[in-house]
Amino acid sequence: MSLVAAAVCPHPPLLVPELAAGAASELDDLRAACRAAVAHLADASVDSLIVLGSDSTTVRRDPPFGGTLSPWGIDLPIGDPSGEQLPLSLLIGAWLAPAAGNFQSVAADADPGECARLGRKLAGEAERVGLLVLGDGSACRTEKAPGFFDPRAEAFDAAVAAALAGADAAALAAIDPAEATELLVAGRAPWQVLAGAKDRDMHGELLYDSAPYGVAYFVAKWSAEEA
Repeated sequence: MSLVAAAVCPHPPLLVPELAAGAASELDDLRAACRAAVAHLADASVDSLIVLGSDSTTVRRDPPFGGTLSPWGIDLPIGDPSGEQLPLSLLIGAWLAPAAGNFQSVAADADPGECARLGRKLAGEAERVGLLVLGDGSACRTEKAPGFFDPRAEAFDAAVAAALAGADAAALAAIDPAEATELLVAGRAPWQVLAGAKDRDMHGELLYDSAPYGVAYFVAKWSAEEA
């Protein structure tokens, strides 16, 4: 039982072209990178694909999985909207990976130890586990960013990008929750769950690293170094 593949993507509502409308083309490169990362999970022949994102509580979600983007301005159904509405992170995950059958939220304020324990639990759920991890970087990269400009944001995001590129679980686990909160980082807890799930050598590749609209978005894929 082990984590054999992971994909890391952001979860802005504007990732969905119908919501972005006239600005849809601005994120075409990001969408292409997300598609490549999710395709990597399919190529890994995982037994269990788990979609992981942050919310107010740590909960394993029950089917049906889906919801609507109406809270973000357009009544567009994603997945099966007949059940409980998924939080934004998992809703975008359902849009990216419509065939996924496992959805797990982690509390945004979960401490690193909690995240590590959840990661180990998820990695042990099947012989070959794949994780689709949703999370944004800092929202403080420019004066027009949601959190205005913070001079610490660029270095914080550069460290996260390097950790994702190198499949560096130790670096992700060492992220300071307090600093991440101050920089409006939505991905800290999910990334630290991923760090806890890594139980073998893995190769990382960063597919996207940019901060449109002043928010840092990363796309990465991790692959187990199998014999």
